[in-house]
Amino acid sequence: MTKANNTQDVLVSVKHLTKVFDVSAPWLTRVLNREPRTTLTAVDDVSFDIRRGEILSLVGESGCGKSTTAKLLCGLYEPTSGEVAIDGTNINDPHALKAARRRVNMIFQDPYASLNPRWRVKDIIAEPIRVQKLLHTREDIEHRVGELMQLVKLNPEDSEKFPHQFSGGQRQRISIARALASKPEFLICDEPTSALDVSVQAQILNLMVSIQKKVGLTYLFISHNLSVVHHISDRVGVMYLGRLVELAPKKELFQSPKHPYTKMLLDAIPDMSMSGKRRTAIQGEVPNPLNPPTGCAFHPRCPLAGERCRRECPKLREYTINGQSVSVACHAMEKAAR
Repeated sequence: MTKANNTQDVLVSVKHLTKVFDVSAPWLTRVLNREPRTTLTAVDDVSFDIRRGEILSLVGESGCGKSTTAKLLCGLYEPTSGEVAIDGTNINDPHALKAARRRVNMIFQDPYASLNPRWRVKDIIAEPIRVQKLLHTREDIEHRVGELMQLVKLNPEDSEKFPHQFSGGQRQRISIARALASKPEFLICDEPTSALDVSVQAQILNLMVSIQKKVGLTYLFISHNLSVVHHISDRVGVMYLGRLVELAPKKELFQSPKHPYTKMLLDAIPDMSMSGKRRTAIQGEVPNPLNPPTGCAFHPRCPLAGERCRRECPKLREYTINGQSVSVACHAMEKAAR
């Protein structure tokens, strides 16, 4: 994998990103029942940078805000506050939105649901080229579609087929080819292997790593599968109830997790090496996001929780550990570092 160690070479910058959804009942129902508006904070003050050529993964339990963050980064959602910048350009600036979106693309979780079943594969892959007017003649577009199909290890002659004529892994390859058609610099991958058979997942992951080396892409990889994250990532961010609680290089995070929630996730991984190490199941349930706990959202499940954790929400603070930059949002970590 391509490493990007220059901290100045930041391609994607996320600053204090927040997304609040209004999930209130209809107006008349609220008036009759005398109910206030109800809001859900899906992403809460999230900040991180992604360096050019890097693969950053976001992990966490379902409902932690991973996919919402991904949609905010590609412009499908507009943030309630905060900003996402690509090479210093805010993608939510109306004047810069079109140019910024050309540099960003997304691969979705379900390859079949994300492909138009009425279109032939050649038209699916060519759509971004036509919409963004990257090529103009039919011959040039067909040649480019053939190149993209070869890049994702598909036969260009199959471009006349429809999506239902391919297997799940092949359909995800088509999705990858379509995402690459606009020549993006930044690719957001929202659980691209979770809907595939285990035997196919490794093929798709290896393909994505190979393409990243060839094209020089930068990835944001969303997953709940820690073995997949370990295979593909340079750095890993852990989210809990809409907030980023730990961000560290992959090796440091897997060998020496600092946040109690990260430790809990890693302890739940099945022991495939049969080392005899005791594995602890994840305790408790994710709180209701409509009524989150006060202070640190993780404190009802945390073995280290104290009175301060119940009162005050910890900030994501940066520490230097073993020569590596690690960011953790935990009062216990802050106390130990003093």
